[in-house]
Amino acid sequence: ATLTGAIVVALGNDVAGFWSNNDDLANDLKAASSQAGEELWQMPLQKSYKEGLKSHIADMKNTGPRAGGSITAALFLEEFFDTDIKWAHIDIAGTCWTDKNKGINPSGATGFGVKTLVQWIKNK
Repeated sequence: ATLTGAIVVALGNDVAGFWSNNDDLANDLKAASSQAGEELWQMPLQKSYKEGLKSHIADMKNTGPRAGGSITAALFLEEFFDTDIKWAHIDIAGTCWTDKNKGINPSGATGFGVKTLVQWIKNK
């Protein structure tokens, strides 16, 4: 799936995109990211984009058209969850590495998302 490359194009290196099938979970993650000082941006699970995953030889393709690529990739991932499972996917591809010092982070691996997830657990 093309989720990672497409989200870097969409959001750059300072904001991680995320998808969720549950508004409460998404709101909890947004609150935790804000408290942790890490930027998350919720992306839509636009169901009409699922058409791009149709295949004439398989149950579905693992990549859709270039336009909306991160969304079709998230829709692909969603196919592997039971409908009653609440899930979220945070894509840290653009935020996981920096060539410049940023605040408390030196150049290199950033550990982006760890503070958000720890805060999310603490909020529970």
